[in-house]
Amino acid sequence: MGKVFVIDVAKCNGCYNCQLACKDEHAENDWRPYAAPQPPIGQFWLRMKDYPRGTIPKVRVHYVPTLCNHCEKAPCAAACPKNAFDRREDGLLLLNPDRCDGCGACISACPYEAVFHNKELGICQKCTGCAHLLDNGIHLPRCVDACPTDALLFGDESEFQDFIEGADVLKPESGARPRVYYRNIPGAFIAGTVYDPVSKEVVTGAKCRATVGGKTYHAVTDDYGDFWFEDLPVGKFRVVIEASGYEYKVFEDVRTRECVNLEDIPLERLTKN
Repeated sequence: MGKVFVIDVAKCNGCYNCQLACKDEHAENDWRPYAAPQPPIGQFWLRMKDYPRGTIPKVRVHYVPTLCNHCEKAPCAAACPKNAFDRREDGLLLLNPDRCDGCGACISACPYEAVFHNKELGICQKCTGCAHLLDNGIHLPRCVDACPTDALLFGDESEFQDFIEGADVLKPESGARPRVYYRNIPGAFIAGTVYDPVSKEVVTGAKCRATVGGKTYHAVTDDYGDFWFEDLPVGKFRVVIEASGYEYKVFEDVRTRECVNLEDIPLERLTKN
């Protein structure tokens, strides 16, 4: 079944160890026939991408390590006029530096922006899965070995079936059948802060509901009056806020194509008859 990378986004703290380890392993090191030296600047065969979501002060950030996906139906290999790509028995896809003429067709074809042009050498380059280490008795690529939280894993596909089931791949619409799997990529959120405009104090313990398509998500305002509905699907939500002694607050048509900060929400006190 071959090798796969499996990445748990929930465990990634954005330390950049994987990116630095990759650079250390390949920059100015010649691992032919696996890869020619990576230039010291301008390329990261594994890049840590940060994704800030929301607006201040309701912001969440997650990190996604991105690399060549060693796709089973690799568009880069199909586009190469020099047949410079080689598929190993373990599934890793290598770009032979001695057959590449640097035309850049693979760079344009890659849906992951994971192929780079080395201007000095006049060739294209990408992640090798550290095949030179694997073939010399070291069982993990440098990026995986350097991860302090075990967010990055690597091994035989058969060993990771439980992880792969329900996991996501990046850009599935490409049809490339990538061999890098991700879990716990967060969905959208709806957040806000509830307060009493008369007392000018936050309202704690308010019950909040967000409903879409017959499904309801629940939250309670914390000691700061904040509530968060997290990992929401894209949809149109109805948000209701209920607190003892206050009028209901209702938001219709809250759309989660992007994360939503409802900002500071005043609750009106119930009038006594």
